[in-house]
Parts: sequence; structure tokens; C-alpha cells
Amino acid sequence: MTTVLAAFATATLTSLVLTPLAARAGARLGAMDMPSQRKVHTQPVPRSGGAAISMAFALTLLASRLFLTDISRRLVLDYQTGMFMAGASVVFLTGLYDDFHRLGPRTKLAGQILAASLAYAGGIHIVRPGFALFGLEILGAQPFTYLLTVLWFLLFVNAINLVDGLDGLAGGVAFFASVVMVIILTLSGAYTMAMVFAALAGAVLGFLRYNFNPASVFLGDGGSYFLGFAIAGLAIMGSVKTQVSAALLIPLVALGVPLFDTLLSPIRRFILGKRLFHPDRGHIHHKLISLGFSTRGAVLLIYSITVCLCLMAVFLVNLRDEKAGLCLVVLGGGAVFLVRKLGYFDYFCTQRIVEWLKDVSDEAGIQRERRCFLNLQIELSRASSLEQLWSHITAALGMLEIDYGSIYLNGMGRTARPAQGRRGSIGSHGKDNGRQGTHNRRSVPPERSSVILREREPDWTWQRNPLQPLDREASRFLMRLELPLVEDSSNRNHGTLVLLKDLRHGPLSHYALKRIEHLRRTALGSLEAIALREGAVSIPELITPGFPLESITHKGTA
Repeated sequence: MTTVLAAFATATLTSLVLTPLAARAGARLGAMDMPSQRKVHTQPVPRSGGAAISMAFALTLLASRLFLTDISRRLVLDYQTGMFMAGASVVFLTGLYDDFHRLGPRTKLAGQILAASLAYAGGIHIVRPGFALFGLEILGAQPFTYLLTVLWFLLFVNAINLVDGLDGLAGGVAFFASVVMVIILTLSGAYTMAMVFAALAGAVLGFLRYNFNPASVFLGDGGSYFLGFAIAGLAIMGSVKTQVSAALLIPLVALGVPLFDTLLSPIRRFILGKRLFHPDRGHIHHKLISLGFSTRGAVLLIYSITVCLCLMAVFLVNLRDEKAGLCLVVLGGGAVFLVRKLGYFDYFCTQRIVEWLKDVSDEAGIQRERRCFLNLQIELSRASSLEQLWSHITAALGMLEIDYGSIYLNGMGRTARPAQGRRGSIGSHGKDNGRQGTHNRRSVPPERSSVILREREPDWTWQRNPLQPLDREASRFLMRLELPLVEDSSNRNHGTLVLLKDLRHGPLSHYALKRIEHLRRTALGSLEAIALREGAVSIPELITPGFPLESITHKGTA
């Protein structure tokens, strides 16, 4: 125990000396964290404190040979320790370079994977390469073991990095996690690894003297990467054969807050349509600040939660069966309570998840309505005449619950069919989804249609419910859509499709606008095919439609 305390004291004193030197070097070399909208601090601060922690940790381990105790003599630089130090150096240098010259997310991820791979090559595995499944020994499980080990390292490295958003937060959480590992390993008799964790805890404690609010130096990516990698690797190395699962569970529980934030952040960003690895102000410490906590108050609250989690980790090591399960249930309940208080349920409420699943199923064509509309599109694309084209369009409008539709054809409508049929009825009634509709230009009162398309009457009109005419009163509730039928290649305008929706009868359906655009594109393709077949040429002039009712200037018109 004396050796453990000596390592802790040596690392603390060394870090207290090295941290100001690292801060001056960072300021002189340009490793400064500048204020921004996402940052809490208002003055530039050096982000080179991680160099002091890593150097204090390494120097303490080298100096431990001078303790001349049996425990210190057991610490030897074997192949496994050498590969661990190599991986720690790689991940630290990756973060340190990012502190001076910004790296992209992929480059930083590649550096983290390389460091984890070096640790794996040194024999640091989250599980053994061979494992039993249903009593059978599984051979060739190295890919699974490697993947799990790399994910373990990535989880801890990015957890410490993401929580490094407030003064003293990341360092304090890492300190408490290291202390609880010292306690557990000491109780288990693994004094050598306890000494190593004590050196890490001391190095962090000396740094916190300058990092706590208001901070004069920041951890930086180099320091956060190193701390996460060290805790992840030393936890595996310190696990004993009789308590492998418990030893690995301790850092997971102790670092519950940053690990939870790490797992939640990419999901939250995915739901919000943001880049998965793009920094934002949605982390737990940002949420606490938005709730009215001061920087110091938010840090102390997360410290308190971390201490409680560390104590729970100590109890979990000595509990079995139902008691351990009860502790995990309490832990899960606390996590749900924290998520609810911080407003994360706004992202994961049942209604939004159900709507997202509906969107996915609609896009995949699983919903019956989507497949029915696709069938109408196919029929529309096969239309051989303008009469068939309009008939299929109105069937689609009925499915979309549009109340009124009209089409204005530029040129080709006048040459492709006799004059008496151009604005006449093409059928007294049509049915779609049990709804009747009339194909007649007089669905809208004739005295109200004189302002359409430079006082042109539509070539064809359709109304879903002829018993409810669109009058002056209805105009205040109408949503109006104008869809130019324009070729992409030549920008020639074949006409315009005008749609009206009376919002008194209900809003547009969830996917109506998307399907209306699909309808426009399909109708345009059919018009082009009919024009080529009948030798009609579209008028290239773009005509701007007017509102089909006299109340075009009436307030409240949609």
C-alpha cells in the first residue's frame, strides 16, 4: 500500500510542476483553444495539458524502480507493456497533432484504431481469442475478439474526449474512475496494477489544480485520447482470472456519464440530420448549462454522479445474483431519469419514432397506399391519349384527397384533339377510393374562372366533391399548388397543373407533397411521349397561372 501511495504522490507532484510548463509551451507554439459559440470560455486557453499528464505518468512509472519494493520490482517492460505504451503514444500524438493542426474525423479515427490494434497485438484482449458457445469451443474467433477490443478502446477514448467540454470535467471523471480502480485492485491483491492506476490518478490530480474553473490550461485532444486509452487498456491488463467480468464492469460503471453521452450523441445527431462526428452543443454538460447551472455547478453535479457510480461499482464487485441485478436496475432507472430531465426524450418520443418508421416503410414500398400510388403512376406513364392521361391524373388526385384540379396545355392540347372536346366533359363521373369526382371545366363557377392563366379557361378541370363547390368562403381556406410541366432538357413548358385543397376538410396527407411531385414528373413524361406521337409542339413560353377564384387578394388565402 505504501508503494501505491508513493506512486500517487510522485505523479501528483510531477504533474504540478509540468502542467504550467506545458501550458506555456502550448501558448508559444500555437496550441490555443479559441472562444466560439459552442465553447463556454471567453478567452484563448492553451490546450496542451495532456502532455503534462502523459509525461508525469511515464516518469512516475520509470521512477518507481527507485522505490525498491517488491511491488515496484514487478513492473517490468515486457512485450505487452511495450505495445501498450506504443499504442498510448500513437493515440496521444494523434490528438496532440489535432491540437495544433486540425485533423478530419476519419484521420483521428484511423489513429485511434491503429493504437487499439497495437494494444491488441501486445496481447491486450477484451476476451480470449477462443471462447465457448453452447459448450463448444469456437475456433478462429480472433476477428470477433479484435473487433470487440477495438470497440472497447474507441468507446473510452471518445467518451473522455466528448465530455471534455467544461473546466475540469474530463479530468475529474477520469480521476474518480482511476481511484476506484486503485481501490478494487488493491482489495484484489493486484498491487502492481493498483500502483499504475495510482500514477495515472496522481498525474490527473496535479493537472486539475490548473484545469478546474476557471481553467488556465485545457486537456486537449491529446490528453483526452491518452486518458481514455490508458483507462481502457489498464482495465483489461488489471483484470484477474477470477473476476474478469467484474474488473471490466468497473470502468464501464464509473465512467457511466461520458460513456452514456458517447453512445447517445451519434444517435441524436442521426435523428436530427447532423453529421455523426460533428461537434455540437447537445452533450450532457451543455444540457445542464442550458437548464441554468453554472459551469462549476454542472461540473460538481457530474462529479457527484460519478462518485455515486464509483461506489456502486465497488458494491457490484462483491455482489452476486439478485443483488447485483437490483443495482443494475437502479442504475438503469437513474439513467432514464437523467435522460428525461435533460430533454433527450424530445428526440426519442414514441410518436417521432413511429413517424420515422412510417417514412422508412413508405420509402421502401411496404405500405399498401404507396404501392397503389405506384400502380397509378405506371398506368399514367402508359397513357396513349390526353383523355387517358387526365383520367389517371384525377384518379391520383382522388387518392391524395385533393379537392380540385385543372390543367392548362400550351399548344399541344389545341392541336391534339378536336376543339369541341378540348374543354368539354370526358366523362360524367369517375371513382377513386370510393370518392366521386367530376371531369368538367364548370366545377368552378364560370364567373370566377376568368382570371386563370391570363383569362384562359383550363383545358380540363376536376372536382372531388361536386356537391361542395369552391366558393368565395372556401377561398380563405384553400391551399393552392401550381406545377409547371417543364422539360428538363429543353426547358419547354407543356402546360401547368393547378391543384386546390380545402383545409376545412383536413390537412394534406403525410406524403402528399412528395407524391404530387412524382405525379408531376410522370405526367410530364407522358405528355412528352404523346406530343412526339401526335406531332404536337409545346409553346416554349412559361405562363404564370393566376388564382382560380376572385378572392386572390383576400387575406388568409393559402
